[in-house]
Amino acid sequence: MTGTEVRVDSAHIARRTVTPEERERGRRRASRRNLRSALLFLSPWIVGFVVFTAWPMIYSAYLSLTDYDVINNPEFVGLANYAEMLNDPKLLLALQNTVFFTAVQVPLYIIVSLVLALLLDRAGRSSSFFRTVFFLPKMTPPVAVGVLFLLLFNGQNGLLNTVLGWFGIDGPAWTTDPAWVKPGLILMSLWTIGASVIILLAALRNVPEMLYESAKLDGAGFWRTSMSVTLPMISPALFFIIIVNTIAGLQTFDEAYTAFFGAGNTTYSNDAALFYVIYLFQQAFEFLHMGYASAMAWGLFLVIMVITAVQLIVSRRFVYYEGDR
Repeated sequence: MTGTEVRVDSAHIARRTVTPEERERGRRRASRRNLRSALLFLSPWIVGFVVFTAWPMIYSAYLSLTDYDVINNPEFVGLANYAEMLNDPKLLLALQNTVFFTAVQVPLYIIVSLVLALLLDRAGRSSSFFRTVFFLPKMTPPVAVGVLFLLLFNGQNGLLNTVLGWFGIDGPAWTTDPAWVKPGLILMSLWTIGASVIILLAALRNVPEMLYESAKLDGAGFWRTSMSVTLPMISPALFFIIIVNTIAGLQTFDEAYTAFFGAGNTTYSNDAALFYVIYLFQQAFEFLHMGYASAMAWGLFLVIMVITAVQLIVSRRFVYYEGDR
C-alpha cells in the first residue's frame, strides 16, 4: 500500500459518519463512567450511612418484636411490646409531657427568634456584634445548660427569682414544683435561640426592598407590611425552623435529664420532667428492656413522620416561594 493510499484511507475514516447506535453506546459508556465516579466519591458517606444509620434502624425494628435484655439472646414476642405501650401509664405521662413542652416551646421559640431578628435587622453596624452574642450560647454543651438551669431557676436563691424579687414578685419553685418544672424548661430552652435568629435575619435581609417601598406608597403601616410582605417572604425560613424545632422538641432529652435525672437527683418533681426520650433511655439502659425501648423508638419515629407530613401539607397553603406561580 502506497503512502497516497494510506492518506486516502485515513481521510475516509475521519469523514465516516457516526451512527445513532454508536452515539447511544458512547453516551451509555460515559454515563456508566460518571456513575462509577460518583459512587466512588460518595462511598465514604454510603458506608457510614449503612453501618451507622440504616443497619441500626433495621436491627432496632427487629428488636422491637423481641424481648431482649442485652444479656440473653432476643426472644421473639411479635407485637407484644407495641401492645404494652398502649397500656403503659408512665409512657402516656411521658408523651403528655413531651407534647405539652413542644406545643408551647415551638411557638414561643419562633416568636422570640423573630422579634430578635427584626431588632437585629434595624441594628445597623452593631448587628455583627449582637449576632455573635446571640449565637454563642448555642455552643454551650446541653449538659452544662442542664446544670445552669438548676442554678438560675433555684426557687430559694436562683438568679431568676432574685430578679423577680426586686419587683416584689415571689418567684415559684421552678425545680421542685411539678406545675412549674415544664414552664421553667421551656424558658431555659430559649438559651439556644441564636441559630434561629441568624437564619431569620438572613431571610429578612433577602426581602426585596422594592416590596417595602411599594407597601409604603400604598399607605401600609408596620403591621400591614409585616403581615403582607415580611412574613410571606420569610415563610420558607419560618417553616424550616418550625419543622426542625418540632422534631427537636419531641426528642428533648439532655437538659431535662441532666437537671432532674442525673446521679443523686431524687426530687419529687421528676415525673413532671419525664419526657418520652428520657423514658425510652430508662427502659433501654436502666431497666435493660431493649426490645420495649426499640418499640418506643419506632413509635416516636412514626409520630414525628405523621406530624412532619401534616406540617408539609399545611405549608402548601401558608409558605410562599418566589418561584411559585
